[in-house]
Amino acid sequence: MSFLLTLWDKIRAQEDFLRSPLFPVLFSMTLYLSCCLPYLCLDTLSSRVALVHRYKIQSQSRVTWAMAWSCLATSLHTHAVFIFPLTPGSLRVAWDVLACLLLFDLQYFVWHVLHHKVPWLYRTIHKVHHRYTATFALTLTCAPPLHSHLRPDPNLLGCHPLTKMFFFTLNIWLSVEDHSGYDLPWAPHRLVPFGLYGGSPHHDLHHLKFMVNYAPYFTHWDRLLARCCIQTNQTRLM
Repeated sequence: MSFLLTLWDKIRAQEDFLRSPLFPVLFSMTLYLSCCLPYLCLDTLSSRVALVHRYKIQSQSRVTWAMAWSCLATSLHTHAVFIFPLTPGSLRVAWDVLACLLLFDLQYFVWHVLHHKVPWLYRTIHKVHHRYTATFALTLTCAPPLHSHLRPDPNLLGCHPLTKMFFFTLNIWLSVEDHSGYDLPWAPHRLVPFGLYGGSPHHDLHHLKFMVNYAPYFTHWDRLLARCCIQTNQTRLM
């Protein structure tokens, strides 16, 4: 607790810098590229090292420098529209971060389904993101600015500012991992029991099959949607 309070005091001491309009963009982009870097290294090694290649979800796919630069250029443009802010800790932090993840999961699920079911929204906003059927880390923000405008709002839950920063950091990492194209032994979906968390295999299948797995992290909304679709089809057949 004292460590977090000390950290918060040091952060507040840099208030002038934190209030700079450049800080949110620089922080967001630095964090995002730092999360992407390990997976880009794996992409480089995948075609040469069998131990790395065995964990590639779509083993036949290959990430080229042209693909990476194209995504990076789009990401640099998209990040310019982001403004992300800066929690005392213990169990309260964990619960608040989990609540933020669940809220974001629901927000994004509804947004995502609409952008696949409404042709105009798909053509205008979401189509660019589906340029690649085999995901790699930089495909996360390979999309027009409007596509990335949706973001969770921890203020709805009354979270402490530093909790928002913890959540934002975790959310970026999980989003990058979702699009990494790797099913690693320590991946988050292997740590969460009962298949409650989908992770990279879950989202990779969405890019490959297109009309499944809309939720970014957890699987309960996709299971509910699938069950509703089955019941609807059965009703129509009766």
